[in-house]
Amino acid sequence: MKRLMTVSTVLGLLVLAGAAGAEVFVYPKQGQGQDQFQRDQFDCHNWAQGQTGVNPSQPVQVASAPPQQGGAIRGGARGAALGAVGGAIGGDAGKGAAIGAGVGAAAGLMRQGRANRDAAAANEQAQAQQQANLQRYDQAYGACMGGRGYQVK
Repeated sequence: MKRLMTVSTVLGLLVLAGAAGAEVFVYPKQGQGQDQFQRDQFDCHNWAQGQTGVNPSQPVQVASAPPQQGGAIRGGARGAALGAVGGAIGGDAGKGAAIGAGVGAAAGLMRQGRANRDAAAANEQAQAQQQANLQRYDQAYGACMGGRGYQVK
């Protein structure tokens, strides 16, 4: 029976570690039984969640939009239309459209690249914030379990 309780405790610790990002390991130090460990684990999880607002068992979805494509085509089409109007005024709509398409395509590529860089930076910032939140939760959970007489690593 004692062996089953030990195996059960170790499995509980592994599940807890997986849910908390594998950052906190808790060992009974004062002979706490399995039932006591589970109650303390539950209480400390709730306390840490209340203190930090983070629930590691519910991962936050980070919006990861795929890179935009087609900026050159859209920009080229807009530029061609504008160039055709300007060329028609000057007497050569075809030449104006060609110049407008080239300028528009270049501008569209630059806008697309900037949007992709901005999206990547926002994604990296959101991931860093999530990691910091998980670290705060782990610290709060570890402090609670340590205060209840457990060895926390």
